[in-house]
Amino acid sequence: MIFNIEVNNKVLKAKRGDSILETLNQNGISVPTLCRMQGFPSSGACRLCVVEVEGKEDLVPACSHNVEEWMKIHTHSPRVINARRTIVELLLSSHPDDCLYCIRNKNCELQELADELGIRERKLPIVKKQVKKDPSSVSITREPDKCILCGRCIKVCRDWIGISTLDYIGKAMNTIVGPTFDNKLNISNCITCGQCIMVCPTGALHEKDDVNKVLLALQDPDKYVVVQISPTVSVSLAEEFNIRFGKELDELLVATLRRMGFNKVFKTAFAADIMLIQMAEELIDRMEKNERLPILSSNCPAFVKYIEQTYPDLIPNLSVIKSPQQIMGSLVKHHFAKDQKVKAEKIFSVSLMPCTAAKFEASREEFTHKGNSDIDVTLTTRELARMIRLYGLNIQQLAPEVSDTPFVIRTSASKIIGTSGGLAEALYRTLYYKLTGKQLINFKIAALRGNKKIKEYNSKIGNHKIGIAAVNGLSNAVELLDKIIEGKSAYQFIEVMACPGSCVNGGGQPIGSGQEAIKARIKTLYDIDEKESVKASYKNMAVTELFDKYIDKEKESFFQQFITSYQKRDVML
Repeated sequence: MIFNIEVNNKVLKAKRGDSILETLNQNGISVPTLCRMQGFPSSGACRLCVVEVEGKEDLVPACSHNVEEWMKIHTHSPRVINARRTIVELLLSSHPDDCLYCIRNKNCELQELADELGIRERKLPIVKKQVKKDPSSVSITREPDKCILCGRCIKVCRDWIGISTLDYIGKAMNTIVGPTFDNKLNISNCITCGQCIMVCPTGALHEKDDVNKVLLALQDPDKYVVVQISPTVSVSLAEEFNIRFGKELDELLVATLRRMGFNKVFKTAFAADIMLIQMAEELIDRMEKNERLPILSSNCPAFVKYIEQTYPDLIPNLSVIKSPQQIMGSLVKHHFAKDQKVKAEKIFSVSLMPCTAAKFEASREEFTHKGNSDIDVTLTTRELARMIRLYGLNIQQLAPEVSDTPFVIRTSASKIIGTSGGLAEALYRTLYYKLTGKQLINFKIAALRGNKKIKEYNSKIGNHKIGIAAVNGLSNAVELLDKIIEGKSAYQFIEVMACPGSCVNGGGQPIGSGQEAIKARIKTLYDIDEKESVKASYKNMAVTELFDKYIDKEKESFFQQFITSYQKRDVML
């Protein structure tokens, strides 16, 4: 039902059941918020969205009150503005004065609110929080003194991811947000997905900054610095430089990285094709033996860590094929180093990923040999953007360049794995060929696309019934995992991506871009798949050539580098 309300002495249309905040936003009136997040119930805890409603003695939080026909609302009256200023001033009174040095400088919601409300001086005495920084995790850094207790990270960790690592600790002025018993992140049940970072309005949570490690390597004449670019980083980086959402910067990024001084620039997508081929063969082998089914995808390091610490009985179900990041890391340090006659210890291998959990993955002992890691440093999209700015490079003014051989050719299948359901769809294309010797007529599987929490696709290939599920967001996987434990799963393959939306919405992606940007990234990846002719990984001739090179000699040791193992992880409460 549509009815009229009065806002700032103007008559506006309102819909019954909508909150005051929703109605104001629909009519182009912006009201500040801190605790509110789309898709979650509004609590009105931060009180920044308060408005004045005639007939009400107290100011009303717009996010948690519905509109009513009789309402006359004032959104920016002196009383309202004064209330908002007071709230922000109170937050600033216990907030560190280190904005110039903060990782979120110029992209901080508290900073923006202070600017919008015209707060130019401190009116309240500083009350510093006596809390220490937590740098224990290899992926995420906590700075509790910058926390404003908005509760966003708690909601996301609990409801989207289903982990509940973070919660309120302490009482009154001593309240902070952190892991249970105020433990360090590295001994908590955190899976390092980074979704808490994506919703944090300040610098209280951020990625472990490894930019300086790369800068030092680039300046070291004894280092041969190699970098790999994730398929999703190239479609999300544009937002960091105010370029159109979703614009593919692949070849421009290659040129940029060469200007920085990287010796070789490779595409992680090449390794993604290897992963898909090997995973298809693994699935066929398990189906023929009827063992350890369904296979659980293993290319999301956050999900792998979750299985290791929460469902250790399902570790045998995880695919033993490494993630694309680690496959490329192994190829670079072993195959490429040998071919180029460069010592593996001299190579400094960098990966550019949309994911904070990839930092944890790179540090796993399974991917370290004689103290030499296959990946030396993983940088998120945000860290990459900071490096580009540091070097003073205008990415749009450079001429496009092609990445280096031998890991240069990719298929469009390797691009869509960054979307929810994309891995399952890409895998099916190669699986079908391996089982039939024929190419699919229609490569697109609509049932595995979109934002549904769980997507399903069932088919029959020869004598094999193939049941595939794609889980969008880790919290939605629990029911399927429980069914595997109970022996009631009807699937042969289950894709699970911890982050809602998959890698296009990874914990290392640009902060504050919103759903419009995420949709644009997804569209770009599917557009690439639609336009390009080589859509299945088994058709990557460069991969075939690489495999043929070792088909007779060193075959076992060569293919062994694509395989890994997992371990049960005990978590302290």
